[in-house]
Amino acid sequence: MTRRALLVEDDASIATVITAALEAEAFSVDRCDSIAARDRHLASRGYDVMLTDVVLTDGDGIASLAEIDRVYPDLPVIILSAQNTLDTAVRATDTGAFEYFPKPFDLDELVRAACQAADARSGLSVARDDPGEGLPLIGRSQAMQDVYRMITRVLRNDLSVLILGESGTGKELVAEAIHQLGSRKAGPFVAVNTAAIPRELIESELFGHEKGAFTGAVSRSIGKFEQAHGGTLLLDEIGDMPPEAQTRLLRALQSGRIRRVGGREEIAIDVRIVAATNRDLMPMIAAGSFREDLYYRLNVVPINLPPLRERSGDIEPLVRHFLRQAAAEGLPLRSFSQEAVSLLEAQPWRGNVRELRNFVFRAALLSREERIDAGSVQQLLADAPVADVGSPANFAGALDAWLVAAKPGPGSLYHQALAAFERPLFEHALRETGGNQLRAAQLLGINRNTLRKRLDDLRIDPEQFAQRS
Repeated sequence: MTRRALLVEDDASIATVITAALEAEAFSVDRCDSIAARDRHLASRGYDVMLTDVVLTDGDGIASLAEIDRVYPDLPVIILSAQNTLDTAVRATDTGAFEYFPKPFDLDELVRAACQAADARSGLSVARDDPGEGLPLIGRSQAMQDVYRMITRVLRNDLSVLILGESGTGKELVAEAIHQLGSRKAGPFVAVNTAAIPRELIESELFGHEKGAFTGAVSRSIGKFEQAHGGTLLLDEIGDMPPEAQTRLLRALQSGRIRRVGGREEIAIDVRIVAATNRDLMPMIAAGSFREDLYYRLNVVPINLPPLRERSGDIEPLVRHFLRQAAAEGLPLRSFSQEAVSLLEAQPWRGNVRELRNFVFRAALLSREERIDAGSVQQLLADAPVADVGSPANFAGALDAWLVAAKPGPGSLYHQALAAFERPLFEHALRETGGNQLRAAQLLGINRNTLRKRLDDLRIDPEQFAQRS
């Protein structure tokens, strides 16, 4: 039986390609390029699916979809857009769209979605919430479009999400977006860096403790799970969680209940779990250092964040965004020349978005000209290693900035700072010595047994630094 589709698209070439692909799948396709023509078509004929662009000749194709959903509640809508921002993806999802495709899109995937929508004919209307401004993620690259689409698919459910990506790619920002734009936005968002908590304190940090549970427990403490009740809990650097804590975490996720350290009462908890890591968990599972059952409990919906070097086209909008941030924080208002931006796009940015942000702030502070040119960028890039790590004063300033940003909880400042400092220090020593623990200990000036114990506590595997023949 022929299925009927209404295509609302003002780009004639795109409309022709989509029409041909749909007709090859036995669709009867009506085409138009405006909201007014769309409404006339809908009033005169029934359709199994509607595909619509966002920017049309007479207005915003998304803005009027709430009325379409009210009048035609069983009509599945697929949204196409060249405005590839997170805001557009969220707006598309909040209208109850069956699917959202950023341009350029995969034509086969679009046709499959149209077939599924036409066959399902299920009303997917969702009440639209105002997503507000200041959405935390920026970028229109195809890699970021994939991230946006994954985010929109988890906003109206409580499935566990595992965010994977290198340091500095914005994993916490993705978690915040899932919370702020999702159904739990009225609840708390609580983030905990499991790598920064000493292993003997991590269960207390997550689940809380009763007075007298251990030496120093002078009063009851509420853990992160209880603090996040009704909201979202981000378990950052989940790959660095000790095995014994993994076991208790798994039990809590399975049962939906926790018990404070030293307590007898089981407490029901209602949290959405988002985990994040910059480590490859599969080799850790094979080595027995990460529980396979916990991995599958967390990895219901994986979101892979691309490194900045794989989306260099996003650098220009990121730079503009960071310049506005810098000005809002009291730094001089600056801009970059196009040649300067091109230089930034050619950099590897091993620290990813975080490194780019630091560079832009530094440029806004140090540049004497309102418009930063390519020569200034080259000089700042050349000076960056010295300015960042070569001076004790600069190191102390960077550490102070980190402590302010980390916002450690009461009683954890020393341990959190120590853990953050020790890991890169030990990893550097192991890289310098090809994973040889004796030589690494000598380089550090500490006892080999001390090094071995700290490597075990920090879950650093020396074998990954071993030199291969």
